[in-house]
Amino acid sequence: MGRDVPALVFTRDDRRRYRKKMQRSLDAFAQMLREARFDIERPQVGLEIELNLVDATGEPAMRSTEVLEAIADPAWSTELGRFNLEINIPPRRLTAGGPGDWEQEVRDALNHAEERAAAVGAHLIMIGILPTLRQSHVDENALSEDPRYRLLNEQVFAARGEDLRIAIDGVERLRTYAETITPEAACTSTQYHLQVSPEAFAPYWNAAQLIAGVQVALAANSPFLFGKELWRESRIPLFEQATDTRAEELKVQGVRPRVWFGEGWITSVFDLFEENVRYFPALLPLCEDEDPLEVLEGGDIPELPELTLHNGTIYRWNRPVYAVVHGKPHLRVENRVLPAGPSVADVAANGAFYYGLVRALAEQERPVWTRMSFSAAEDNLHAAARHGIDALLYWPGMGEVPATELVLRRLLPLAHEGLERSGMDAAWREPLLGIIEQRCVSGRNGAVWQSEMYHAIEDASYIDHHEALRRMTQRYMEYMHLNVPVHTWPLD
Repeated sequence: MGRDVPALVFTRDDRRRYRKKMQRSLDAFAQMLREARFDIERPQVGLEIELNLVDATGEPAMRSTEVLEAIADPAWSTELGRFNLEINIPPRRLTAGGPGDWEQEVRDALNHAEERAAAVGAHLIMIGILPTLRQSHVDENALSEDPRYRLLNEQVFAARGEDLRIAIDGVERLRTYAETITPEAACTSTQYHLQVSPEAFAPYWNAAQLIAGVQVALAANSPFLFGKELWRESRIPLFEQATDTRAEELKVQGVRPRVWFGEGWITSVFDLFEENVRYFPALLPLCEDEDPLEVLEGGDIPELPELTLHNGTIYRWNRPVYAVVHGKPHLRVENRVLPAGPSVADVAANGAFYYGLVRALAEQERPVWTRMSFSAAEDNLHAAARHGIDALLYWPGMGEVPATELVLRRLLPLAHEGLERSGMDAAWREPLLGIIEQRCVSGRNGAVWQSEMYHAIEDASYIDHHEALRRMTQRYMEYMHLNVPVHTWPLD
């Protein structure tokens, strides 16, 4: 969905042509995989962070256009809502620079953007769901001015044929309807990219799916939505429901959702792109002039624009990415399960844990996913989203155990091992993974701090719910800017 798209109406001929073009693109992709045409010499990692905009009081600020103009940096872009922005940190080798180099690069970029945003009356906050967001903030007027989002909104509702229903039962109960997909803008995430070879893609994707629940349990940071306390990571069920093109009858029939954990463990990256074509009708059937097979026959590399655009409208928690950079194609796993924030230190620690753990798991002689059902991994994700760091998760050889015990006993040593194989020495690993360890020991993450801080403010001040959420949000921003890990944040 990073492409600019025009505002238009699609015809039946558009959809027929698009389907044929998608099949031709799949054939070209399969040929490229057979002929080993992919760039694997210097694999890199990448990072995207979605942020919310607030005013000086912590309330949503619909100022994305003005803030982007003030930042004036192509690394920053619009997101779905006018109270969102996204930064794309340049790709790099995992061990480039010294300890803390990547973290400092992110901090410098965010501090610069915050300074520019403040000049136009807005501030940046990294958080899974903005606690002060009300349902009245996510109407059609909150949609980004970028035409691609309005077109996507039209196509989702054309496919669905009725309003979106959002229903989440957590600490409190939420039942509401939405006339646009703008509630999706409430979900802001951190996305870790990992470039892999075609041969390594399947084990790395399987490993990422395997640990999705563990990641969310450790890093949950979205306990509030529309003034209600719901799941520890309410972003997961909200995103699943806010982009659902299926009417109730289609759900009963087993039609796959567009926000999707997946069909099963894979043996090739081709499986995922083929599933995209097989299960999901196009939301944006835009055809380009490129003939991918002719491009290959001419000795060049096709961009596969239809295949990549379609892939961008299917929201897997671990998404395959095909891209061509400087004339060389490559593949990436895009890990999308984690919320934004709370601090850059936490984001760096979460990244280190992810990159180290997936490498260790992907390179095991007897992979864990051969002993674990795919549905168990999906159940882990939802258990983690509901209960956060207190979740019970299933793991082969251990059964159902507390997430913190699983990490401390089994997964943290593997993360160290994977990072060591990547060339990261102990002096660099220990501070990063030490944050993960202390999060487990203390049982505290962003969701726990938000909930406890909110209740402490409400109980001490005898104020209404929204005012307590607003004050908590302001405290959150203060500690976020100190860049200390969230498990150390005080409740005062």
